[in-house]
Amino acid sequence: MNKILFGLFALVAGIIFSGCLKSKDPGCPFTESTRKAPDSQVNKIKTYLTDKGLIDEVTLDSTSGIFYKVESPGTTVSPNVCSVVTFRYKGWLTNDNVFADAMSTPSVFTLGDLIVGWQKGLKFIKGGGGKMKLYIPPYLGYGDTERKDPNTGEVVIPRNSTLIFELALDEVQ
Repeated sequence: MNKILFGLFALVAGIIFSGCLKSKDPGCPFTESTRKAPDSQVNKIKTYLTDKGLIDEVTLDSTSGIFYKVESPGTTVSPNVCSVVTFRYKGWLTNDNVFADAMSTPSVFTLGDLIVGWQKGLKFIKGGGGKMKLYIPPYLGYGDTERKDPNTGEVVIPRNSTLIFELALDEVQ
């Protein structure tokens, strides 16, 4: 009887201890987002893409609600939320107002520090030359928060804006 109890105790302790070993990397504070844009926002982008004649060129990621077009897949690895990514980008709104153009100057960030739309979209390309366009619903972008130019105070991204990005993924670490 004691051997059975000891065996059961050892089994339970082993299961508990192994659960501790399976915890995520303590050096990465990010977890994969499960956010999905509301259908109303996805439909608004679908209408925009249809009106622009682009709907047949893009893919809808039904798990998140972003639309994307891979222009070049890249050659190395796809990033995850804990990856440090080096990229270039241009961002604009559906009214064609450009709010950022950093295609000539690489930026470096941990993907988990960027908007959820980028976290969801960049997994479809790889470093080493991956290029894409992303159409991001407000819920996966800046939502109801407006973004201002830090120098002028002018609103450059109004609340609830659909964001469009051209992205080039240079490196994934």
